[in-house]
Amino acid sequence: MENASKQTIAQKAKNIIHQAKTYWNVPPKGNYVPYKEVAALSGAGFGAYWTKILAGTIGLNASNFLVGASIGLKPMDLQVMLIVANLVGMPMGIFRSWYYDNHHLSGGKFLPFIRRTAFPIVLISLIFVWLPYESWDYITKAVVVEVMYLLLNVFLSFYTESYDYFQQIISPNAQERATVMSISQVIYSLAPSITNLVIPMIAGWTWGLNNIWTYRIIYPAFAVVGLILNIIFFRKVKERLILPKKVQEPVRMFDAIREVAKNKYYWIIQAANWVIFLESGYGVVLGWSFVYAHDGQYQASLGLANTVIGNAALWSMLLAPLAIKMMGKRNLLITANSINVVILIVLYFTYKNLLFICFLWYLNTFINTFWNIVQHNISADMRDYHQWKTGVRVDGLFGPLGMIGTFISFFTGTVYPAIYEKMGLLEDYNVLYDDTMRNNLFEVLILCSALGAFLNLLPFCFYDLTENKHKAYVGVLRIRAMFENHGMGVLGDDELTEAMEIIHEARELYGKEKLPVDKSALKAARQMPKGTDTEKELRSAAIRRAKEDIRNTKETNLAIERADIIMEDLNKFSGEAARQRLAQAERTLARGPVYLYDDAKLELKEARNMPKSTGQEKEIRADAIKLAKAKKESAALINKYGIENIKAPDEAVKEELQQRETKGFLESLQVRRELKKHLKAVSVYSRATKPYRDAENLITQARNYTHYEELEERYMVLASNEIS
Repeated sequence: MENASKQTIAQKAKNIIHQAKTYWNVPPKGNYVPYKEVAALSGAGFGAYWTKILAGTIGLNASNFLVGASIGLKPMDLQVMLIVANLVGMPMGIFRSWYYDNHHLSGGKFLPFIRRTAFPIVLISLIFVWLPYESWDYITKAVVVEVMYLLLNVFLSFYTESYDYFQQIISPNAQERATVMSISQVIYSLAPSITNLVIPMIAGWTWGLNNIWTYRIIYPAFAVVGLILNIIFFRKVKERLILPKKVQEPVRMFDAIREVAKNKYYWIIQAANWVIFLESGYGVVLGWSFVYAHDGQYQASLGLANTVIGNAALWSMLLAPLAIKMMGKRNLLITANSINVVILIVLYFTYKNLLFICFLWYLNTFINTFWNIVQHNISADMRDYHQWKTGVRVDGLFGPLGMIGTFISFFTGTVYPAIYEKMGLLEDYNVLYDDTMRNNLFEVLILCSALGAFLNLLPFCFYDLTENKHKAYVGVLRIRAMFENHGMGVLGDDELTEAMEIIHEARELYGKEKLPVDKSALKAARQMPKGTDTEKELRSAAIRRAKEDIRNTKETNLAIERADIIMEDLNKFSGEAARQRLAQAERTLARGPVYLYDDAKLELKEARNMPKSTGQEKEIRADAIKLAKAKKESAALINKYGIENIKAPDEAVKEELQQRETKGFLESLQVRRELKKHLKAVSVYSRATKPYRDAENLITQARNYTHYEELEERYMVLASNEIS
């Protein structure tokens, strides 16, 4: 038996090695990311973490050891400085959001920013910590910290956002994306493990975490190594977006915001982010307990504690893909936050014991790591849903609406600084050596955090974008891209095969009833005798077959759900509602691009009074309302600018700006100014002619969908050639 076990382990090891070799350069069927790129992404994670490590220590909040304890700025002053920084940074944030969706830098949508901003981040961080704060008065220190923080965040915001967005588009397959992110995070989690062990340990033996010399000597070494890794590995990874093979139209900010504002999942995610500040209050308890409790005698042990606690993240990273598959992202988030509430309540009664703090921090890290992985996935799912819903791919331009959260933070951000100062923590952080003062502060922070964790889970009770819905939406995007690329004559065989396989499965299952999940066979298998080795083998085989049957039934039921969404899109040009829609589109086209719809208000009123008893009537009414609203806006613009001034902007200008190569940031700004002027004219014209353009797009799409039989024939030829 022992030899058999050893052979099994050896065989498994051989299988893993064989699988790694097989899929090193080519991904498994149905996936997109080869193993070589997963390895590169892991190395890139090291680079990203260490590139930002010194910059990440520079924060305008009272819990920050560098700016607060080392430089000595007051908590409320830091909050005011943060508000000023956010106000100054808002225009740059708006520009950043627009630029992501409209730049023409070579190398991808987000990777160029990761590659170009790493060096300035490291350089500015080094200059920041080596400024002579010891010889300056309080006002000078505050002003210089503010200016340097603003300068640093010009580049750091580009870098951090780009890295987050990039992870969301490394694969269009949600489950693969979760797996890739989990594996890469398991590997590059060694980066924080190393720093969490080494830096506090060295700091405890030398100057301490509340002394600026630690940040001048120890941190820069990691930042420089991170910069080198950043340069090497971010050249070996790719972005993957499902888009037709055409030059993407520029996206005007306000046009995008109008559409983004209708995305319900965006608001659910934002609502959770607005209250997350409250949950973060407990974050100082671990560090301050080691540095200030027991007269700071355990400060050198903080690194060891961080290393052991950081190990918890490894297990949740490994379990995250399985947890997402079994529970779904929504349920995983709600469960994790519920457990976190319990952990914080227990922490309230045990925070005076360092061992209990470490144990609860271990559990908390295990739970919170699930959120770190899931949040990127739900954001990516939300963007795919938006593309399915509107037909336009938007990434960066979700940002401007997020400014609402920035305004909210002006008020919520003062909560903890006010608590700190109310309880006696000003610029002298040595008051934290007082047990009574520190313990009273901890109790308030922990209770506030528990309330924040509870509030954070509430929005996700309304999140219903399941993994299966998302898979169906991505399937629809592939089918639409197939038809559009075919219309342009640029459809590849792989794209055709992938889209047609989705269609075939949907056609086969469309309209079928879901199968009942029968567990009686599994129950019977578990009751089989297991006295002898033969009986055990028979029982195990029966259990495996029963479980496989249950899995197949569940997968079939999920495919039936997807089939409804996919076939609804394929059949959208059949039925009475579609006929009326196309007839209206023909009438709109006959009127020409610029037409004064002077009866649009009356048409809107009539549309709202249309019957809505049946599903078909509701669909026809919704189409009529949508068209009447577009006509109403068109009429308002024509009356404002004059019908003679509504002219199509020169397409050559747009094409030249889109194709223009930019060598640096200043050239990009010049292109942005020219494109902004052009896009304003485009926006006025496009909104004024929206009824016409919508009609034209609808008829073009309907015409593309008529080529299905031709595409089916081409696919069958490919399939037969592959078989032969």
